[in-house]
Amino acid sequence: MKLIINGNTKEFNTNATLEKVLQELGLTGKVMAAAVNMEVVKQNLWPTHKLNDGDKLELLDFVGGG
Repeated sequence: MKLIINGNTKEFNTNATLEKVLQELGLTGKVMAAAVNMEVVKQNLWPTHKLNDGDKLELLDFVGGG
């Protein structure tokens, strides 16, 4: 299945969850917020949130600074 992650298309196994995609990308513990098709998905739902072919993901990490 193809997913669009932060504007880049990537291929993943079917039946992937948001958490599995983050693991495959090596982003576990680095992503603070995630939106699928412009809808924010709470972190406690990442392990069960199933993704579909063509979904658009925005993965955000908050950085402090000034």
